[in-house]
Amino acid sequence: MTATDRAPSSVPADGARTDRWWVFGGLLVLTLIAYWPALRAGFVWNDIDYVTAPHLRSLHGLGRIWFEVGATEQYYPVLHTAFWLQHRLWGDAAAGYHVFNVLLHATSAGLLVAALRRLAVRGAVWAGAIFAVHPVGVESAAWISEQKNTLSLVLYLTAALAYFRFEHTRTRRAYVVASALFALALLTKTVTATLPAALLLLGWWRRGTLRWRFDVRPLLPWLGGGAAFGLFSAWVERHFIGAQGSDFDLGLLDRLVLAGRITWFYVGQTFWPANLVFIYPRWQIDAREAAQWGYLVAAIVVTMALLAVARRSRGPLAAWLFFLGSLFPTIGFFNVYAFKFSFVADHWQYLPCLGLIALAASGGAIAAERWWGGHRWAGPASGFALVGVLAGLTWRQCRPYHDIESFYRAILEKNPAAWLAHNNLGLHLVETGRVAESLPHFETTLRLRPGHAETDANLGGALVKLGRFDEAAPHLEAALRSAQLRRRPSFAELEANWAAVLLQRQRVPEAEAALESAVRAKPDMVEALNLLGLARVRLEKWDAARRAYEDALRVRPDFAAAHLNLALLMTQRGEWAAAARHFEDGLRLGPAPVAARRDFAAVLLRLGRATDAVAQLEAAVRARPDDAALRANLGVALAEAGRVADGISQCEEALRRAPGNPAAERVLAELRGRPPRTAQPR
Repeated sequence: MTATDRAPSSVPADGARTDRWWVFGGLLVLTLIAYWPALRAGFVWNDIDYVTAPHLRSLHGLGRIWFEVGATEQYYPVLHTAFWLQHRLWGDAAAGYHVFNVLLHATSAGLLVAALRRLAVRGAVWAGAIFAVHPVGVESAAWISEQKNTLSLVLYLTAALAYFRFEHTRTRRAYVVASALFALALLTKTVTATLPAALLLLGWWRRGTLRWRFDVRPLLPWLGGGAAFGLFSAWVERHFIGAQGSDFDLGLLDRLVLAGRITWFYVGQTFWPANLVFIYPRWQIDAREAAQWGYLVAAIVVTMALLAVARRSRGPLAAWLFFLGSLFPTIGFFNVYAFKFSFVADHWQYLPCLGLIALAASGGAIAAERWWGGHRWAGPASGFALVGVLAGLTWRQCRPYHDIESFYRAILEKNPAAWLAHNNLGLHLVETGRVAESLPHFETTLRLRPGHAETDANLGGALVKLGRFDEAAPHLEAALRSAQLRRRPSFAELEANWAAVLLQRQRVPEAEAALESAVRAKPDMVEALNLLGLARVRLEKWDAARRAYEDALRVRPDFAAAHLNLALLMTQRGEWAAAARHFEDGLRLGPAPVAARRDFAAVLLRLGRATDAVAQLEAAVRARPDDAALRANLGVALAEAGRVADGISQCEEALRRAPGNPAAERVLAELRGRPPRTAQPR
């Protein structure tokens, strides 16, 4: 902002109205180029928590978004309504959300230009261009979850422009429109509650004073509404998201020290955006260390210096106070869940950095006029060079958002102590079938974050999948003691994993009880339903076991393990034809265990399908050629298919590989005494 005390002009300060669409178009193209890698990115981090969940996709779900606190990740009903509408348009395709998010970011850049021109700030177009391609914006524009930032800023700036119009016209209609836009912004993200204070600051900057009737009184409802919603959001953050506990045990002095350090961190990232990372190292804050007070002292000194300068130019102080005021909700005085792993994040400076960018662009425009007046090309050339460098940095910063694994590995490359990234990467590896690879990441998390119950649960679950039940048990038991985990939906998965350990330890009734609790909490958890069927089989609850398997298959008809287990149950009940159908489905849909092929062959022999039984047993013998019992079974099937000589050869081969095997000797004796039969047609 420049030093000026006059009221804003109705004509843009650095260009005619006729060029505004060219400016918007240019900013749009510039933004799309810089963010091109993000347009092809996927879902990362907790995007799936923001893209509308299945149970909220109906009109009833839309009502829950508005009237049920806790139905969505955060109570931002306008944001989640936007996601609800987008899901109607492009469903679960990540590209649609990314394109829309980048377009919102480009729109904010254009609105910033419009607002600065309305305020007669020099360098408005350069400010918009810098904001459009500044790499600290990547976390907001390339991360789908942070659509709350991009959408709320569009509404914030639109509300500001509408309020400027109200100041000019003083009509009720203009005030209602501006107030409605502010309410929408507030219900998209709480940081927009700082808008009325920013408008008062701008009033002081423009006129050097504030008038009660003209400046203050119209904004009192906005101030009250913003404060109320801010307190409500802080309560939601604490009670629904989990912003409480030992990680937030900071005294007032610690929080003052933290506020100073956060302030200068964001100043540095705005003017020198190097080494940006999604999760920054978490600082150790201790007010007893005198050196840590240096940040706060420096902030106070700068503020006092700008107060002195304000006698000649109020612009720098106004920009500085806008930055501090917009940053206030995340500067350390209120608990934010993410403080568990870092006190700073690029997306928290998305709105505040506008003040510093506007100040820098305005100062640059003035300097160019004064220093390079005789070389009119020098100023624009410098501006284009700066924008080009920033766009290149943004392009590079977008690349890790391509997929989940690239995202987490990029974090760990710059911040190996990011325990949450280790934990989440471990979860991704488990979900993609690379369970053994996940273990070092979970173990590193527990080393960095001892006693973290969620990671104990994840590590225990991974060990269960690997069949290492004794190693899993202590981690699962530690997780089960966590009262916080008991309140989460993921507790059902923890119960199911613990039940697997109980089954392995032959504590079947306890396992059944744990699994019943898990499927009550999460009825679509097919792995738990499958385990419940196994537990009930061991307890000889045949009908109940069958219902559990069938429930699993209703949820996921392609669940191979449930097909095979149901086939075994039907075999025990003598339902040969139904058992054969489930064996066929299970072996077709998933890995083909040797035991399943052996059991399927026995069913096929019961049904008189000896040739098909031979095919199953031949595949089993190829997998385990030294298994004499399997070769003996194959010998029986070959004989039933009319190929007695081949059956004898299989038994002889079995005895060659395993001399004295009783099954092979018995079958061989039977086959040598059996007269030849006519082979069955294939």
